Amino acid sequence: MAHRIYATSFGSVYPHYVAKAERKGRSKEEVDTIIRWLTGYDQQQLEAQFGASFETFFAQAPRLNPARSSITGVICGVRVEQIEEPLMREIRYLDKLIDELAKGKAMEKILRQQPETAK
Repeated sequence: MAHRIYATSFGSVYPHYVAKAERKGRSKEEVDTIIRWLTGYDQQQLEAQFGASFETFFAQAPRLNPARSSITGVICGVRVEQIEEPLMREIRYLDKLIDELAKGKAMEKILRQQPETAK
């Protein structure tokens, strides 16, 4: 049986992501940047997905970022890199990124960007 989060609308959870970030002094824009980085949606496409279920949200993502496989750590007591169910892993990647934002991590680190080397 599919987990109930799969059928939950992305738009019903999104305000919780924003609220979590804002409570820690971060912004809605940073939340949106993270989601766009993870999924490949542009801002207009992202906002159009608010009525979609998590299953549809990830299934229709234009380009899931290949660097997302470098997201590791524990979320809800489970190591994200050990989650076998693909959709649940995508959802937990997003949860982990929002957690990192709320914990004050720099955006470059959250977005798994390598520091540019001096030339």
